[in-house]
Amino acid sequence: MNPSLKFILAFIISLEISLKASLVTNLLVIAFALVYLIITRIKIKELILLIVLPFIAAFTIFATLFWFSPTSDAYYAWNLSTRVYVYTLTIACVTRNNTATDFTRSLEQNLHLPSKFAYGVLAAINIIPQMKMAVKQIRTSAMMRGIYLSFWSPVLYFKAILVALNSADNLAQGMESHGYVEGQKRSTIVVIPLTAKDWVIFFTLLILVNISLFLFK
Repeated sequence: MNPSLKFILAFIISLEISLKASLVTNLLVIAFALVYLIITRIKIKELILLIVLPFIAAFTIFATLFWFSPTSDAYYAWNLSTRVYVYTLTIACVTRNNTATDFTRSLEQNLHLPSKFAYGVLAAINIIPQMKMAVKQIRTSAMMRGIYLSFWSPVLYFKAILVALNSADNLAQGMESHGYVEGQKRSTIVVIPLTAKDWVIFFTLLILVNISLFLFK
């Protein structure tokens, strides 16, 4: 399915579920998401993390509403706690088999967002490994001078910001040297298709979720 449509579908479903309480719909979305992830051959370790990590937030919500609320309500406790898994698993489905590059290209080609936005997102994503390496180098350099920079040290992040600004300037110069001109039409190296099949899947899933929301509580 087209990356942009997958994102829009997950956003609409999450928004509707947050506005209307339906425990059955929550469970159906969770089940469908798990089946989809298994079909797409997600690693067992990743699947376990998707189930275990949100459990803390889900259990906290359930315990607050069921045990510590003046008016204990098991239905709403289960409903709100399962929403945590709905949000987590739908986002996991969106990112499944879609790279950040494909997603940003889809935003530019299919949703017609400005190219500077797409390239800015890609630049931010690709600069993260460089920033991690820069932070390690800054800490190592400081330790060689007998200075320990902790994780929350302002000095560490001030120097990291300077490195990021320098990298951003170098990236901008590199893009201009390769012929990038803001606002001008650009050729497409990798086309992200938006087919009729994508629209059929999109509206089918959206209609099924809405039917479930209004039929089941």
